[in-house]
Amino acid sequence: MTAEAIALPTFSSAADLLAVIQPAEGGRTLLDPATGEVVGRAPKHTLTDLETAVTAARTAQPEWAARGHAERSALLNAAADAIDANAEALAELLSREQGKPLNGPNARFEVGACAAWLRATAALELQPETLVDEEGTKAELHYRPLGVVGAIGPWNWPMMIHTWQIAPSLRMGNTVVVKPSGYTPLSVLALVEVLNQVLPADVLQAVTGDREIGEALVAHPGVDKIMFTGSTPAGKAIIRNSADNVKRLTMELGGNDAGIVLPDVDPAAIAEDLFWGAFLNTGQTCAALKRLYVHEDVYDAVCEALTEVAARMPMGVGLDENNVLGPLQNQAQYDIVADLVEKARAGGGRVLIGGNPDQDGPGYFYPATLVADLDNDNPLVAEEQFGPALPIIKYTDLDEVIGMANALEVGLGASVWSADTEAAREVAARIQAGTVWINKHGAVDPRVPFGGAKQSGYGLEFGVEGLKHLGAPQVING
Repeated sequence: MTAEAIALPTFSSAADLLAVIQPAEGGRTLLDPATGEVVGRAPKHTLTDLETAVTAARTAQPEWAARGHAERSALLNAAADAIDANAEALAELLSREQGKPLNGPNARFEVGACAAWLRATAALELQPETLVDEEGTKAELHYRPLGVVGAIGPWNWPMMIHTWQIAPSLRMGNTVVVKPSGYTPLSVLALVEVLNQVLPADVLQAVTGDREIGEALVAHPGVDKIMFTGSTPAGKAIIRNSADNVKRLTMELGGNDAGIVLPDVDPAAIAEDLFWGAFLNTGQTCAALKRLYVHEDVYDAVCEALTEVAARMPMGVGLDENNVLGPLQNQAQYDIVADLVEKARAGGGRVLIGGNPDQDGPGYFYPATLVADLDNDNPLVAEEQFGPALPIIKYTDLDEVIGMANALEVGLGASVWSADTEAAREVAARIQAGTVWINKHGAVDPRVPFGGAKQSGYGLEFGVEGLKHLGAPQVING
């Protein structure tokens, strides 16, 4: 079947999607983190279900690989069209299950990013590389499919991050078994349902369940690679559990990204970009700006400008078209944020805005919170909050602040803010992070490799380099 022959399915609402992906009876109930209302039921898959999924993926993989890059890319483009055809239903379900609003850089944005990522990945070219070509010797480097990829994703960007895993895996001729977070399985099951209306049978499977399912996927001898996005402790467990099979790994782990504001900035001009760098997805983003260092010359002005931006960003139920900030996705994350803000307050922090959650209503809503005048060792600075609370730390000496930015064991991303791009690049080169952005934070591009430093993981995603990490290198030398 060619991509051109596929009739795209259309689901008119989240209810239509749920009617297809929910089990006929039983299952696990998922609640809306904004309202506490029932969203739907997710199947409780067993180890037998996992075995069936891996077996089916392994059986389907040789034929999928044999289709070649051109046909696989055509099917990825058709899959992107299928997402577009069902974008509103997918966004509605995502908003209800994850909590993020429809508008702003949230649910509709995430669904659109899934389609865009599929198309961008389909367009990448990975040609054999000639290493030596001289009389009597021609050595070429090729990349062959690995086999089956196990994709384990988080709850903060469930559709998009799984697409980051699915798209390049399929593009390289692998088949995929997805294991979504237990907090947001419905969103991912719906995405897989839409994609599988276009893709050949069994090249993309999904299993849901608890830690037992995840551990079994990681240790399964029929799975050739694991892609994981999540916390550093969970990543370390995956590394241990995969060791007996010498499984290839791509690990995108936790971060506590630093932003350094140099004294030559215009605070009003950068304030909104700073805000979204920190509060994208209500702060629930691995590579969000999580600690902001501001030079004393512009410290007060940056604090004031950021407070003004935060004050005009509406927070509430995601299906309300006016909101751009939503709840924390779950009680555990809410408790972490609330505890860290209280520790900041107790440590002498000055709360500029927020810090006073209304606990009478439903939902895990924590207001956008800015805390100034903190020491660098305060827990809100030293620990990843993963929520809508940004610590702001004053500095005077550039060498000292670079040392503070580099002091932690994680290094996913960072940013430097300056009117002088070259000066910012010089600072960026001294920061220990996988990506350092200039005058922006957290912007990812499907053409540009992304990965962490130190305990923020290893392996690269995105771009041609990301494709290489989903292939087995083979040198043909003759």
